[in-house]
Amino acid sequence: SEVSSFRPPHLGIGRWKNPERHDWETPWGAPLVWGDSSNAALQRAKLSEQGIHVGLLTLVVGTYARFVRSFISSAEIHFLPSQMVTYYILTDNSRTLDPQVELGPGRQIKVLPVAELPGWERLAYRRMVLLTDAIRYSVDSEVEYIFCADVDQKFVGPIGEEILGDLVATLHPEIYGMQRNMYPYEDQEVSSACVEEDEGDYYYTSEFYGGSVSEMRKLVHGCSLLILQDQANRVTARGLEESYLNRYLIDHRPTCVLSPEYSWWESTLTAHVPTKRLISLGRPLNYLDFISENTIF
Repeated sequence: SEVSSFRPPHLGIGRWKNPERHDWETPWGAPLVWGDSSNAALQRAKLSEQGIHVGLLTLVVGTYARFVRSFISSAEIHFLPSQMVTYYILTDNSRTLDPQVELGPGRQIKVLPVAELPGWERLAYRRMVLLTDAIRYSVDSEVEYIFCADVDQKFVGPIGEEILGDLVATLHPEIYGMQRNMYPYEDQEVSSACVEEDEGDYYYTSEFYGGSVSEMRKLVHGCSLLILQDQANRVTARGLEESYLNRYLIDHRPTCVLSPEYSWWESTLTAHVPTKRLISLGRPLNYLDFISENTIF
């Protein structure tokens, strides 16, 4: 059982299904990770000496190259500092990359070229296919775990072995604790990402997720198939890639769920967290309004 002075934050009566409930685990028994809890500390102690090789994969296209140095330099300080880490950078222009970051022992950068992808909407639909190819042909036999992260983020707090699991998802910081009917799941019945009213436990962000290489291979391939099916039917999910990720994670529940500490940004809706660990530098102030305004029918 959990023995710790740390308690997950209350979000207020209006956000909680049960405002007196503290979440330590999911309804299906997977850990819900808060980095300062004793459970997280036990996981770090258990795995910190095992010499695990982890990949951190990010996609850098167009003007997003300006975020690479901050992303990697902050990861060197905070992301699994005692483990071997390979940074996989998928980019359409390797000439614009100049991280100039001094890496620690056992840590390296690998650049994986991809075709030019102009426009964020096109990129949102191509990314899962690109991740599928990267994991299949470049990552598969090199690391034990792989995490996908948007490059316009900065690591600002410790992220250790508590995040390691077969299939790891991160709670969306604006949606965490809200009533189920507020989740921005895809609701078009013609979409392969559609979620019925009686489905879904959480809403996850696409900013940071991962797991074992074998499970991540299944995830990106599964999401790619859902996206291709909608493209064939000329259907656009309102949350784009995030809609398909959430559909997949309903059908394949994560074995480890990270609290919003591991994906946070400034917003009028963002939940309070005890410690910010990974923050987004490029998210809109109100994500719910953003996806409503950018829905394409």
